[in-house]
Amino acid sequence: MKPLYLTLFYLLSFIQIFGQSGKVMDELKLTSKILNGERKFAVYLPPDYETSTRSYPVLYLLHGYTDNQTGWVQFGEVQYIADKAINEGKATPMIIIMPDADTGLPGYTNAISGDWHYEDFFFEELMPHVEERFRIKKKKQFRAVAGLSMGGGGSFLYALHRPDLFSSAAPLSAWMGPKSLEEMNDFAKRENMKFDEKNLNAFLQRNNPLNLVDQMSKEELNSVRWYIDCGDDDFLYEANSLMHIKLRKKEVNHEFRIRDGGHTWTYWRSALPTVLEFISERFHQ
Repeated sequence: MKPLYLTLFYLLSFIQIFGQSGKVMDELKLTSKILNGERKFAVYLPPDYETSTRSYPVLYLLHGYTDNQTGWVQFGEVQYIADKAINEGKATPMIIIMPDADTGLPGYTNAISGDWHYEDFFFEELMPHVEERFRIKKKKQFRAVAGLSMGGGGSFLYALHRPDLFSSAAPLSAWMGPKSLEEMNDFAKRENMKFDEKNLNAFLQRNNPLNLVDQMSKEELNSVRWYIDCGDDDFLYEANSLMHIKLRKKEVNHEFRIRDGGHTWTYWRSALPTVLEFISERFHQ
């Protein structure tokens, strides 16, 4: 029989190696001049953040329609999934930033009305703020974006608008945004917003990922590593499949997954471990 102290030593070592836990804060705030008010965001810090002095890669993880910065924390179980992936060596330790894109006007674009500039806030205020506040590496190689539904569309949008900033993008069940005047009118009615119809075409050319891919070169698109995932029972299946076809025709390297499932948190939780592993591969290059 092993001495008690050896048993305790092995037990503590096991806990230290395999049981480390990260930290989540989901009510952090910054003041935005662009959006004229306070903006909330959540952050996941990896298990060794408090005990190290190193800097980390970052994932910007975007929520879906009607959620806020707590969506991935509460329903997506981001802390448990990220801890497990990191402790098992399947993902590199990383910081995960989860912004709130629901207060004011939902969505990750600058609004067609011209009076709500969320995308400007994201790039000009949120990113500089968090990358100074936390020990985040500030190079393209160490920055990724992912999200679900509306956030999947936001992931496409941000990586397509700024391929110089993101090494990887992982849209899940992505909503590509309105494709027509009819869809835009339906969305505007739901959100009690007004817009000028003469600006619609320019808005859709800039903010519909399917249109953006047509406008970009193969080289620009291939500067980002793409992982696209959508359930076979998801109502957004067609648009995501069309994106896959467009990227194939342009010879853009990407991973495309159609798995069993619908537009649900069960599906997105099952996708997140693979997303973390996928973006970690580029972080390591």
